[in-house]
Amino acid sequence: MTKKPEAAVSEQEEEVIQRTSPPGEVVYKAISAEGKHELERTSAELALSGLAAGLSMGFSMVAEALLRAHLPEARWTPLVSKLGYAVGFLIVILGRQQLFTKNTLTVILPLLRERQPGMLAKVGQLWITVLTTNLIGTAIFAWLVTHSSAFSDEMQGIFLKIGQAAIAPGVSTLALRGIFDGWLIAIMVWLLPFAESARVWVIIILSYLVALAELPHIIAGSVETLCLVFTGSLPFGHWLFHFFLPTLLGNIIGGVALVAVGAHAEFVEADEGG
Repeated sequence: MTKKPEAAVSEQEEEVIQRTSPPGEVVYKAISAEGKHELERTSAELALSGLAAGLSMGFSMVAEALLRAHLPEARWTPLVSKLGYAVGFLIVILGRQQLFTKNTLTVILPLLRERQPGMLAKVGQLWITVLTTNLIGTAIFAWLVTHSSAFSDEMQGIFLKIGQAAIAPGVSTLALRGIFDGWLIAIMVWLLPFAESARVWVIIILSYLVALAELPHIIAGSVETLCLVFTGSLPFGHWLFHFFLPTLLGNIIGGVALVAVGAHAEFVEADEGG
């Protein structure tokens, strides 16, 4: 029996490795490393990137509204128009901008590993910086689209309809749906490191599911609902307590408790035990 050359064997082994899905531990370490990198960035860098993300998320609303404006009123219309919701996520994630719900997973993993006051302070500072600048970006975008001639009266009317639909559910419903939203966004982050050429489809499919299920996202939803605030259709206090706080709480629970903590327990605890 003839033996295969060592070079051929090594090439075959390399091909097997490339075609094999990475184990969960590898994905965990990749996301944890990304979280550490984010925690090392300066507040100025985080703020500028967070502001850009808040502005970019406004294009989810714009893309959905554009599709609605060009589609007939029919039962199937949302199946197509909700695809526009993915645009903001594509811009933010592929552009590596700082989005609050993305950071609920990435920076929590290093915190769960170290569990030190200094790390907790870093995570808190990052969260506050990114959330604040994300919201500033959404507010600027919402004000511009409702107080300028950039979009027609028809489009502005659609923006308000989208905002009204976003704030229509009750507080408890928004909080519960927000958990599912945070869960799906965190799963998206978990899938992206090794998705390679499928990255775009991962973002589109999961964000489309979020939109179709009407799961509230604290940043994308703030663009939609702040349009109501800036046109006087919704009091700021009602927006704060009816939409912002329950959605924020739900997104955090979904992103941290159901994904980050579960992943930590599965991969780190098992690794330490072995």
